[in-house]
Amino acid sequence: MRVGVPKEIKNHEYRVGLTPPSVAELVSAGHEVVVETQAGCGIDFDDDAYRGVGATILPDAKAVFAAADMIVKVKEPQAVEIAMLEPRHLLFTYLHLAADKPQAEGLMQSGATCIAYETVTAPGGGLPLLKPMSEVAGRMSVQVGAHYLEKEQGGRGVLLGGVPGVAPAKVAILGGGISGINAAQMAVGMRADVTIYDVNMSRLAELDMFFSSQIKTAYASKAAIAAAVKNASLVIGAVLIPGAAAPKLVTRDMVKTMKRGAVLVDIAIDQGGCFETSHATTHQDPVFEVDGVIHYCVANMPGAVARTSAFALNNATLPFALKLAGQGAEEAMKADPHLAAGLNVYRGKIAYKAVADDLSLAYEAWNG
Repeated sequence: MRVGVPKEIKNHEYRVGLTPPSVAELVSAGHEVVVETQAGCGIDFDDDAYRGVGATILPDAKAVFAAADMIVKVKEPQAVEIAMLEPRHLLFTYLHLAADKPQAEGLMQSGATCIAYETVTAPGGGLPLLKPMSEVAGRMSVQVGAHYLEKEQGGRGVLLGGVPGVAPAKVAILGGGISGINAAQMAVGMRADVTIYDVNMSRLAELDMFFSSQIKTAYASKAAIAAAVKNASLVIGAVLIPGAAAPKLVTRDMVKTMKRGAVLVDIAIDQGGCFETSHATTHQDPVFEVDGVIHYCVANMPGAVARTSAFALNNATLPFALKLAGQGAEEAMKADPHLAAGLNVYRGKIAYKAVADDLSLAYEAWNG
């Protein structure tokens, strides 16, 4: 199969769909790989690094899409990229369609087969292709939250860990999944006062055992979330419903009760965000204020640490890319139901029910 890697064009997105080591694996398996010039420059790989492992360098995205059967990306295709997709194409990337109806409709019109990283499942449960970026985003959320709490950034002027004689800041983490636990690890390391909120009591018990006395846990009732938001200096939204829009856990009225200069970090923004006051931002313009509360809602957070993120993502996606290239989409999905769970758009129809429900679009299951 001919596999194409275009350069990412989303605002300040420096990751790349395939690193040179991943390209080498595909080439050794007998596939051709075409890469847009400078696609890897954001993670310090020039065109010669790709040529050295057997890739062909093409001058622009149009040439890559024209030459390739499978397109491997990082972020959802932008409008100009969707226009280059054809029914013969297999698109393998993050899509996050539940919060993006225009993209969903564009992909449907293209006729391409679109497999989303974020809904591929694992035999033991979980979302293996979302996990590495959830880990990155969770850890980053505390870094950026601590930064925007600084006074010159418009924050409260609070140090997360405090100092002797001054109490640490309260950090509320909504969601005890992969992002939440990674956020908690970072916040604990910075000696903050950390509470994780979740509705899954089994998960809270696991977190309690894992962190011991380093954190507190609480059931995520509306009343508990309201109290947490009011008292916290940093609130991290880390909830996830696979493939579906994130629930709005923090209302506008709750935001009004927060301390001036407090910070909200919405990791769930790719799925629409879990704060009612959220809207997607970019690395170029990452924050905005509502009622004196700083909102950080960058939709591609891991892009800020592109080299770490690209390698972490490739570690997870490469085995699936090899299956798709080796067997073709339909045979690979027939052989692996967990890969088939990633199918979001097929032959002009939405093939993932949660996406169809959230966007009020017709759903048609793939019957492989």
